[in-house]
Amino acid sequence: MSQKPTVVLHGFTGSATAMAPLTSRLPDPVLALDLPGHGSWPISDDPADYTMAAAVAGVVSATDHLEQFALVGYSMGGRVALHVVLAHPDRVASLALIGARPGIDDPTERAQRITADEALADRIESEGIGWFADYWADRPLFATQRTRLPADQQAELRAQRLACDPRGLARSLRGMGAGAGDPIGCRLSELSMPCALIAGSDDAKFAAIAHQMAAVMPRATVCPIPDAGHAAHLEAPDATAAAVIQCVSS
Repeated sequence: MSQKPTVVLHGFTGSATAMAPLTSRLPDPVLALDLPGHGSWPISDDPADYTMAAAVAGVVSATDHLEQFALVGYSMGGRVALHVVLAHPDRVASLALIGARPGIDDPTERAQRITADEALADRIESEGIGWFADYWADRPLFATQRTRLPADQQAELRAQRLACDPRGLARSLRGMGAGAGDPIGCRLSELSMPCALIAGSDDAKFAAIAHQMAAVMPRATVCPIPDAGHAAHLEAPDATAAAVIQCVSS
């Protein structure tokens, strides 16, 4: 039986090419896509082009030639992947999520996140991509990258962020941030395909979220990645790729 294609979705500030540490370790065929506001996605002034609905439509359009595929998503891309699967469950043979969550269920927390993302979007637009690249790299979520990734890889990550269009990032935050749109945690039980919930062992928040998700997903397996933080595919690409391959081969 031939290998089903694997479709890979990046996280916020990333791109299809930024997922190379993972995609280069996966069996062909692999299709990495750009999400709204990132990479080759056209910049527009229409807020509708930066919503979760637009992201899902983009993935569906890009995979229209594929009868079925394995789907992999990191962080924001994982949230997009969940929306794609719920909208088109027959198209997705397996699902692997890296450091991802389905959204924010609590209304108060969701409102706070929307306010924070709006404020950050405003600062990106007013202070520019250089300021943002420094701000984003210094977040506690990525502290392990500062100690584990070699200097040249950290420089490459900074270059990737500096290459982002600040308008695209700001609009993506407003339209696709974790608080935007309806939470889908209540629908996880609908996912009947094999699912790998991958989280770095040093990413306590998302490791806990993975276990919470697995408790309600019929065929989900939590895959902890030792000595890795939020971006496990960057800090431990071999182990992360192995977890993805095991899932997509199920």
